[in-house]
Amino acid sequence: MITIRELSKRYGDKLAVHDLTCTVRPGVVTGFLGPNGAGKSTTMRLMLGLDRGEGEVLFNGRSYQDLPNPVRTVGALLDAGAVHPGRSAHQHLRMIAAGAGISEQRVREVLAAVGLDEVRSRRIGGFSLGMRQRLGIAAALLGDPEYVILDEPTNGLDPEGVRWIRSLLRNLADEGRTVFVSSHLLSEIAQLADDLVVIGEGELIAAQPVRDFIAAHTRTHVVVRTVEAGRFGQWLHQAGFQVQQEEADALVIHNAEVDAVSAAARQAGIPIRELHTRRSSLEDAFFNATSTATTYRGAAA
Repeated sequence: MITIRELSKRYGDKLAVHDLTCTVRPGVVTGFLGPNGAGKSTTMRLMLGLDRGEGEVLFNGRSYQDLPNPVRTVGALLDAGAVHPGRSAHQHLRMIAAGAGISEQRVREVLAAVGLDEVRSRRIGGFSLGMRQRLGIAAALLGDPEYVILDEPTNGLDPEGVRWIRSLLRNLADEGRTVFVSSHLLSEIAQLADDLVVIGEGELIAAQPVRDFIAAHTRTHVVVRTVEAGRFGQWLHQAGFQVQQEEADALVIHNAEVDAVSAAARQAGIPIRELHTRRSSLEDAFFNATSTATTYRGAAA
């Protein structure tokens, strides 16, 4: 488990992270979300001791600096471009392995695992963004770590690579590891994550399972189709339901349950062709939750 307690970081007059407190559970994938400028990168740097601030981050009760062999305990990818372009992929990983007492066999294993074994002797300067990303993930996995912390791991990956990283992180969590992933791709987090930590303007907005976050920040809608949509809509409105006519034969009833709408249709004598719940998405919940904590906004053309 990762425990974050009262974490704060100031850059001059700007408070980048403010009193952030949460836990990251083992055995699940936790998505780390927030608008641009929310403090996600600063938080991850603080977790790994790359920046100094107030508060503490503990990996099973120990700070990163106090771990006897950090590479074997915490695997991290924050910047895939932070590599020497003149080295080969194999040389890059061997250098990290030598400092952590990791075998040559493990270097070859992770190169194969990320799909770079055939290009292991090529200079990194000739790698594409996706290949550098795979190399960064290989470096994070080199020590077979209990904790995996990745910042935008799908950046630069093609569709096959995105599916691969999704499967990889799920397998790591299923093995009981603690997986903490920052991403701007809400669709990927929706498919991958079990838990969420959401921040805005450096402060915690939510730390809870994905389903609970969506339920807390969106409304449930019931969609009903009937040839008598107009008459049923008037009946529902008079009965106190919040109704919107979406199409000629379709109504959307806000903050209602399917059983209640079905019972209302029977009471009103309305024949129904279709009745279902429309679930809100993680994107809907995210925008609702962070609507007042977005620093940078663009204007629509």
